[in-house]
Amino acid sequence: MIKGRRAKIGMWNEIANENDLNNFLHMFGSFHDSCIKEFKYLSGAYVECDLSMYPINNERLLKVIFQRQYNSPSVVEIEFSGLIQLNLFLENANIYTCEVLDATMIICRDRIYWCDCGGLSESELKHYHGVMICAAKARWRTADEYLGKKEVYTAHS
Repeated sequence: MIKGRRAKIGMWNEIANENDLNNFLHMFGSFHDSCIKEFKYLSGAYVECDLSMYPINNERLLKVIFQRQYNSPSVVEIEFSGLIQLNLFLENANIYTCEVLDATMIICRDRIYWCDCGGLSESELKHYHGVMICAAKARWRTADEYLGKKEVYTAHS
């Protein structure tokens, strides 16, 4: 909640092209002074009560909550569908900081990439050793109601 008000969660907005992407990055300040608060991943595979397995990775849905030190909005949730790659490489695990000063989002070859470092080019993506997400599609919504420490993605969400 923000200053005693319950902020509504916004409607989903597709990132289908460069214009959508640039508008989103402008609206969220290119992730300056932000952090990744939570992830939720759904593969699509599962084991039934009789222990039979559905081993198909057909969902590949990653939801990410980003919070930032700025108003309007302070929080966005991005849903990456058709997840292709998720790297959670921490440059130095002994330093307990994870703020994002700037991020790269690129659409190329029918994929959308998000990296926790600004200014990366398409050619640098394959050698990047930070947090990186690659998916077939992405959409976002404002979610200032998710501001704060309380977990959003719980067993009951």
